[in-house]
Amino acid sequence: MTRLVLFDIDGTILSSGGAAPRAFRQALVEVYGTDGPTEGYSFAGRTDPQIARDLLLMAGIGERTISDGFEKLWDRYTTLLVDEFRRITATVYPGVHEILDRLGAAAETSVLGLLTGNVMEGARLKLASAGIDFDRFLVGAYGSDHHDRKELPEVAITRAEEKMGRRFGGKEVVIIGDTPFDISCGEHLGVRTIAVATGTFAADQLAPCGPDYLFEDLSDIEAVWEAIFS
Repeated sequence: MTRLVLFDIDGTILSSGGAAPRAFRQALVEVYGTDGPTEGYSFAGRTDPQIARDLLLMAGIGERTISDGFEKLWDRYTTLLVDEFRRITATVYPGVHEILDRLGAAAETSVLGLLTGNVMEGARLKLASAGIDFDRFLVGAYGSDHHDRKELPEVAITRAEEKMGRRFGGKEVVIIGDTPFDISCGEHLGVRTIAVATGTFAADQLAPCGPDYLFEDLSDIEAVWEAIFS
């Protein structure tokens, strides 16, 4: 019955109210002189390094220049994000606090983790703004671990194995997210997927992606619990 339960952050746990994209684009401008195209590109489901590369490549910036600026970019981005969260508070979606509390109280049957495209410090700041303790998540896989989201489930599984002394596999691994990228990133590992339509994708857009379970939000705690542990 034990599950490794991995939550996405943006669009799944919370909304930053536009704080994160504003800080991200401003950091790009300060470090590279451009934030790329302003229309037609969605951040949803992509890792922070992928977003930066995509936008900067479209602006004509070379790969070497992009890579060389990353350390400065993440430092500036997180500093700007702190400033943003002094003016705005992240909003938690329905049911999130309740399901996190219930999973946290069931440590014998669940390992709580994060699987997010955010760089780790960005994840920490967003959760803090929402009043959620970053340290309640025993493991995490972040955009700062790899630019390709499909690599992140294995990162989280390996970290869980190091902490718990056992390897989780197949449907023991549960990924909860709000985008097609969340649904597809662990399919090569046979994971269980729970899609939630609280982000930019509606339920009828997520359904064709084939999640194991699909909810409008996480407010039906009993149904979400059954989806995790069935």
